Amino acid sequence: MSAGGASVPPPPNPAVSFPAPRVTLPAGPDILRTYSGAFVCLEILFGGLVWILVASSNVPLPLLQGWVMFVSVTAFFFSLLFLGMFLSGMVTQIDANWNFLDFAYHFTVFVFYFGAFLLEAAATSLHDLHCNTTMTGQPLLSDNQYNINVAASIFAFMTTACYGCSLGLALRRWRP
Repeated sequence: MSAGGASVPPPPNPAVSFPAPRVTLPAGPDILRTYSGAFVCLEILFGGLVWILVASSNVPLPLLQGWVMFVSVTAFFFSLLFLGMFLSGMVTQIDANWNFLDFAYHFTVFVFYFGAFLLEAAATSLHDLHCNTTMTGQPLLSDNQYNINVAASIFAFMTTACYGCSLGLALRRWRP
């Protein structure tokens, strides 16, 4: 009791005053049983293959393929981080609209990966272009580099398609 006879209410519990995170995907290993979890795993797998294939071609066109490398490596690590957040259950501990963050992430990466796919396909199409820096006029890409870049273009397209599917699923969760 205070001096005036009225009691002072207890301070609010800060753990109760924050709203719960907004997420409709399951946390923990159950994320792997959803289509979204499967697509994120495919994004990591195919994105890693793009990264490895472009790097193994010795990056003969650094202006074009440098961007492809940047996008594929960055998306690979952010997708690992995204999946790790759900697998560890941290999404239930952080107050955020995870449905919107999922949509925003996949939209951004889809746009960047689509551009990277186009650049990789453009670099591959330059196979028959002859370089005039030497007297022999050798092709810009050797046959081995060409084959590796064809595979990288195919996997870049597949990765872009996976990000597009994830984007569609994220849009459905964000705007039901």
